[in-house]
Amino acid sequence: MSANLKKHLAQLSKRGPHRVLVGDLDYAGLPGKVYAPAEGNGVPAVAFGHDWIKSVKAYHATLRHLASWGIVVTAPDTETGLAPDHRGFSADLESSLQIAAGVKLGQGKVTVAPGKLGVIGHGMGGGAAILCAANNPRVKAVAAIYPAATAPPAVEAARAVTVPGLIIGGGHPGLIGDLLDPGNPAKVAFNWGGDVIYREVKNGNQATFTEDTFVKLALGQGLPRYSAQETARGLLTGFLLHQLAGERKYSDFSEQMAEGPGVTSFSDADLADKAGIDLGSSTKL
Repeated sequence: MSANLKKHLAQLSKRGPHRVLVGDLDYAGLPGKVYAPAEGNGVPAVAFGHDWIKSVKAYHATLRHLASWGIVVTAPDTETGLAPDHRGFSADLESSLQIAAGVKLGQGKVTVAPGKLGVIGHGMGGGAAILCAANNPRVKAVAAIYPAATAPPAVEAARAVTVPGLIIGGGHPGLIGDLLDPGNPAKVAFNWGGDVIYREVKNGNQATFTEDTFVKLALGQGLPRYSAQETARGLLTGFLLHQLAGERKYSDFSEQMAEGPGVTSFSDADLADKAGIDLGSSTKL
């Protein structure tokens, strides 16, 4: 029997109960932003990686959303050019996570629990998050939203990630996919070294998750798909609150097979088929 996301997904897709503070990572020598709930002791924290040629400002609503649910987010604004260094970006995610865990935030009213750290990202940043998490004992959970191809390959690094993972995949990302290899999110999930969830969001793809509306219109990608954005945020929030904050009421967000409005979950067999892998001749490791 599948878990049911309907009960909490609508709520988690909307802003949470915490007042949010936004600051700069620059004080620690790393360009970027910090989003934090105004108060909280021992809260979880994640480092967030942006997509190719994007900046943190294209995710302002999403990162505020996570902070409103009590999750600190550090987001390095590096490697924003046409030829990013994926390994370098992964190192920046690690650095920003260390910053979150090492200092008091929100005028000293917010502390992060060192055992509640994760890495997340979108597109290129999703791939970099996987590189960051591989063989990294500091990281306790990973979420990659439409993860794109990286060098070294995130699809291979996924084998060395043994903590729980959430992979959100989707349709062809249009122009982005024509300019850059969007990767194979399903294969990333298939190769995962630990427990993993693979979901798809109705009308969602790599190009729909950012909030840079005018850029999308200029590139002919159409109007924003707010419903797909909100659903992806809800899935991400529920997964992190369960895995990092330990909130058991959101445990369904960590179940492989879970039903919810606009959400499709994949079994191992369906995932292999999606990834183009013959189970008769292939295994994870």
